[in-house]
Amino acid sequence: MKRLLTKALLLSAIIASHTVADTNVTKEQRPATIKEKVFVVERESNSVAVIQEGLTRRHMKKMHNMNHGIIKFKGKDAYLISRDGYVVKFDPKTEKKEAEYKTSKSAIGFVIGDNYVAIANYDDKSVDILTRDLKPLQKIDTGSKNVGIKIYKDYLIFAQMDNDKVTVLKDENAGKKKPHFTPYKEFDVGKMPFDAMIQGNTYIVGFFLTKAFGVIDLDKMTYRQIKVTEEGNKPVLKIPHFGFWSLSKDKTFIPAVGDNKVLVYDTKFTFIKNIKTKGLPVFTSLSPDKKYLAVTFSGKDFPSIQIIDTNTLKIIKTFNFPGKVLHVRWSNIYPDLYVSVNDANQISVIDTRDWYLEREIFQVEHPSGIFIYESEDL
Repeated sequence: MKRLLTKALLLSAIIASHTVADTNVTKEQRPATIKEKVFVVERESNSVAVIQEGLTRRHMKKMHNMNHGIIKFKGKDAYLISRDGYVVKFDPKTEKKEAEYKTSKSAIGFVIGDNYVAIANYDDKSVDILTRDLKPLQKIDTGSKNVGIKIYKDYLIFAQMDNDKVTVLKDENAGKKKPHFTPYKEFDVGKMPFDAMIQGNTYIVGFFLTKAFGVIDLDKMTYRQIKVTEEGNKPVLKIPHFGFWSLSKDKTFIPAVGDNKVLVYDTKFTFIKNIKTKGLPVFTSLSPDKKYLAVTFSGKDFPSIQIIDTNTLKIIKTFNFPGKVLHVRWSNIYPDLYVSVNDANQISVIDTRDWYLEREIFQVEHPSGIFIYESEDL
């Protein structure tokens, strides 16, 4: 059990910063004048590198413990959460820090609403509700490490890792003024929930010790479990960090922990196929058009990624790098795939039209998570 937890927490450290930026704008809807700025977590330096027009321009210093650093964008605001429980608000255009607040000794997940920021804490076993300017509004004690925090309509949903529960809070003010959350519904779920994802009105939670995934319909407020099986109806139990997963319109891609393959299911978790990979996959990432899947690896294949065609379900390209690959990020604007090569202190950029290594960006110290801000004003 201890070994399982240690492995999962190590893997989560690698991919905790893979949260996708908040946006509902498709590539086709973006104005032709829109540009991008790339923020890269420098996990050993308490800093963030800023890449613009293909070059490292600046470094944002004193951003606290970046070992699990996550950055999200909401409108013209940027928010960062550090491993040691700080939330930082900054202007993504000027990169100036505007506010910061320490919620706990250890935090890893947060979400941004229209008029609040909510943080799931590990170490003080609570959930914090802050204003968008990071002023404290509520601290909700749960008696558990809290994970998988998400927003749906006026609801705030999160899992209690120690109590085997999923909690739904409701904003009594319905978003019209400062939020005030009260308990709305609580579900007894599988043993030791670890992470969650949300798709439409569906909250999906994974467990350490239950061979299934929990699914909550947030409109009907009903709960059920789905058993995921492989060929021959063989049960599959994955370390349930959904940062590993990729969801296209009709397929779900799950890296097989401890096996050299990516598992492919339909959206109802009916098994389709195993895709054999060169190593033990850690993270999968879909291209903006959902046509390609980038896969990263652990162990001896840490310095590699492979590209899968999501229609043929075949590997079309393998790339090798001079160090561990900790993260990849597809550009929504350019035909680029950014690759974080931690040991080599560089970001490698792959041309996704002809699938070749186009260039390398240096002056980035031990990079991990890559986050892209898009704006016409850059």
